[in-house]
Amino acid sequence: GFIGANFVHYWRRHHPDDGVVVLDALTYAGNRANLDGLTGVTFVHGDIRDTALVERLLADHGIDSIVHFAAESHVDRSIHGPAAFVDTNVIGTLSLLTAARAVWLAGSGRAHRFHHVSTDEVYGTLGPNDPAFSETTAYAPNSPYSASKAASDHLVRAWHHTYGLAVTTSNCSNNYGPFQFPEKLIPLFLINALHGRPLPIYGDGMQIRDWLHVEDHCRGIEACLRQGRVGETYNIGGGAELPNLA
Repeated sequence: GFIGANFVHYWRRHHPDDGVVVLDALTYAGNRANLDGLTGVTFVHGDIRDTALVERLLADHGIDSIVHFAAESHVDRSIHGPAAFVDTNVIGTLSLLTAARAVWLAGSGRAHRFHHVSTDEVYGTLGPNDPAFSETTAYAPNSPYSASKAASDHLVRAWHHTYGLAVTTSNCSNNYGPFQFPEKLIPLFLINALHGRPLPIYGDGMQIRDWLHVEDHCRGIEACLRQGRVGETYNIGGGAELPNLA
């Protein structure tokens, strides 16, 4: 996927001695070519909901960190087909947590980290004069997508407090950058403009988003992994709030 592929490129550049295992179901927004040219990466075509597969990968490769990117993430798609979002984002996260607990807590007992990548959409919508979201903002998801991500955030938190799994969570703002699937605003507009097609914008285009370049997001995740406190949540924003029309 988009953010995960960028993270693998980032991690291999900055931590060349680390091996990386990529587990991806290659659904419509996944592209194996996003990892072309990389060494030290093992690619596994599989589903995060296959708990037995995840357990085997953790054990066989001696994995000590999971960075969980896998998600259905398009709000419009979630409105028309919410079940897939619950299936991947909630049941998929449960599967990864179950496997991590089995291997890391009941099995090897090794030092580990489960980092869960989430979204600022779990906090709901800001009014024009509202203060920015913080890590203590109450959850108020407004779409099936954001509700499914909120549920997965709560599962990750529960596995830390109930079972002692070493977790961190990051909630990011809107990403953009290389490899992004062209259903999203920026690549959709670029591709349509290049082909002389209409530029479809939702409503009046004045919805404000905070834009975050994907590599800055990857640096934020690295900071969570290396310096983050276990059990904590970290918001990662770009500091670039703009109306969609702008």
